[in-house]
Amino acid sequence: MPGEQVPDAGPTASGPSDTAAVTGSTAAAPPPVCATCGTSPMDDAAGLARITWTHGIENGRDVWTCDACSRTHLRSIEGKLDSAWW
Repeated sequence: MPGEQVPDAGPTASGPSDTAAVTGSTAAAPPPVCATCGTSPMDDAAGLARITWTHGIENGRDVWTCDACSRTHLRSIEGKLDSAWW
């Protein structure tokens, strides 16, 4: 009906999937740790790591790969993608 307000449905499939992004709080998010080499960014670089590192979900858990390991193992990562991506 015209003029009727529709309640906000919250995050959508195209919206943020991270609870911290929805709430606006990043204090609760632990710093990423590379699943390949075990490195973790310095405190001041943790935010940048979330942009430059590779993120995936394996068996229901978050998996992070640092930018150096991502570059080194790029062909292996690409080889695991479904053919639908190509």
